[in-house]
Amino acid sequence: MVFNWFRRKFDKSESEPVPDAEQVDKSVSEEAESDLPAAEPETDSTEVATDYLAWAKAAYENIQQQQAETAAQPAEDPDAVAAPTAPESEVPAAALDTIEPEIATIDPIESELSNDTPATAQGDNLPLWARDDRQQRLEQLKATAIETVEPAAPTPDIELDDDFLWSAKVLADQGRTPEQVSLDEINWLKKLRQGLDKTRRGFVNQFKALIGQGPLNASAVESIETLLLQADVGVEATDYVIETLQTKLRQESLPPEEAVAYLKQLLRDLLDQPYQANYTQEFLPTPDRLNIWLLVGVNGVGKTTTIGKLAHMSKSSGYKCLIAAGDTFRAAAVEQVKVWGQRSGIEVIANPGQNTDPAAVVFDAISAARSRETELLLVDTAGRLQNKKNLMDELSKIRRIIDKQAGNAQIESLLVLDATLGQNGLRQAQVFAEAAKLSGVILTKLDGTAKGGVALAVVQQLGLPIRFIGAGEGIEDLRPFSSYEFVEALLSG
Repeated sequence: MVFNWFRRKFDKSESEPVPDAEQVDKSVSEEAESDLPAAEPETDSTEVATDYLAWAKAAYENIQQQQAETAAQPAEDPDAVAAPTAPESEVPAAALDTIEPEIATIDPIESELSNDTPATAQGDNLPLWARDDRQQRLEQLKATAIETVEPAAPTPDIELDDDFLWSAKVLADQGRTPEQVSLDEINWLKKLRQGLDKTRRGFVNQFKALIGQGPLNASAVESIETLLLQADVGVEATDYVIETLQTKLRQESLPPEEAVAYLKQLLRDLLDQPYQANYTQEFLPTPDRLNIWLLVGVNGVGKTTTIGKLAHMSKSSGYKCLIAAGDTFRAAAVEQVKVWGQRSGIEVIANPGQNTDPAAVVFDAISAARSRETELLLVDTAGRLQNKKNLMDELSKIRRIIDKQAGNAQIESLLVLDATLGQNGLRQAQVFAEAAKLSGVILTKLDGTAKGGVALAVVQQLGLPIRFIGAGEGIEDLRPFSSYEFVEALLSG
């Protein structure tokens, strides 16, 4: 059972899809309204989900079992028994010629064990009595090796700490069961929470203190406004939050905890606003057709790194992927994307020449994607500033080539923004939106130095949905954006 990161759910099989959280909640509510006995098991699962500590312990035990099963799989391979007894695997190949005389003096039994050729084939030229004796000694040595080198199953690299309990609560609130939790999900949520720790600690405590003083006065409103601006929320999003918050607090007095809960809902609604317009909330490659995702942005925001992570995610989720190395202007950019292709096991289409036409590379990549029946083609582009007209014209040319050569493909243009740049990165987005017809944003580098409020500014000022967020340099440190998980990581103490 593999977790599909694009669909954000487990895939048991194509014929047996796993219901998402909304379907689970709907089915539970429908059964609860009926008087049938079948509703009783659902009631038990709901009670377990509300007891977050028990839920977390069950998830932890499930992860331990998964890790133990994974560690035990290599030991069950009979071909791996003789591997620990191969001495020359630790000897450099260049030194084999220098130790050849010593190898000749080694006991024949040890020599046979360290040789890759099967023992029965090597003993064909021996007398019958020698074969039996030799086979008996080999079996004895193998039996001894099994007893001495069998490793104990390692414990999972995770602890049942506060971060685990918080991650378990976030997953349980989204309708997940302990059996559907993987170690990758827990590690990702922990990393996201740690990346937003600086913003959370500086905002939540002061916000609670201001709300706890009573009805908001002019001074308190100004202080909250300052907190939001310091978190890179932006002027427009800050004004929206302040006005909505003031209206709510005039209607009723909220304790600090309830005020934070209301603020969470307010921020989630703000982040989900683009989905009420022309964008769908589920962002994944369309099946049975070619999908082309064009990644744009200035130099240094992490486009090439993001492409490598997206390729790894697509392969892990079961999609056929291809990468087009369209950044032909930056030095070593093609070599960099090739390295990411090797890490993720994805083929890279590139032109060996220097300063070649990136549109030509994209043209070749589309042809290769069609011939290989690729489902997702990721296109890297050159970094450019919004005031560089020639480069922006080149980006428009790439988009025209894609529209012409793959008119029936599902085409998406994603703007990669460095979250550490804050408002500076947003000023470039308007020109990119005109040249590349943007359909979403990828926020990178949310790993401790960024201010998480920039996500709200992106949505409010650009009107574009956030599709993915990155919180590290590892190949698995990029995930689809979830407003619920993001706000919980941003505001949960």
